Amino acid sequence: MSLKQLIQDCSQDNRKAQAELYNLFAPKLYSTCLKYSRTTAEAEDNLQDSFITILNKIDQYRFEGSFEGWMRRIVINTALQKYRNDTVFEIIKDHTDAPDEEFLTSEAETLSMDELLKLIQELPDRYRLVFNLYVMDGYNHKEISEMLSITEGTSKSNLARARGILKLKIEQANTKKSLTL
Repeated sequence: MSLKQLIQDCSQDNRKAQAELYNLFAPKLYSTCLKYSRTTAEAEDNLQDSFITILNKIDQYRFEGSFEGWMRRIVINTALQKYRNDTVFEIIKDHTDAPDEEFLTSEAETLSMDELLKLIQELPDRYRLVFNLYVMDGYNHKEISEMLSITEGTSKSNLARARGILKLKIEQANTKKSLTL
């Protein structure tokens, strides 16, 4: 079955098609959920909530652009909306401009992707969200500021702080690894 047909079947509430869509895209979208969640349980909840939204709004997809990209945007928006609704997301209004620098250093490359993801998940919410939106998903500071209702300066500051915290965490992880060897 083609993706277009699968989408059309899902929009007509075909349960088999919806299950097939879920099985086809859940693993990829779950990795996006992990980036925006503190725990695997929270990521699983975000994935479920995202798929409910995807299936409820699938008739709004106009077959323009990537369907996977359309779904990813829903996943990101679902995670961000959860933080807004839970009032867990508190922005630090710091307008320090920090120079953009390449994040992944040779030290970060010594960690597995799972280890790096775990360190990212440990970041404070406000830093983790800005870091993921900017570094992992390629949004610019203007887009991030609009998505999170913050200033561009605050977005830049939060990114700089996230990078600083991650750099320390990576150094600590590498030190711990070298001590156990």
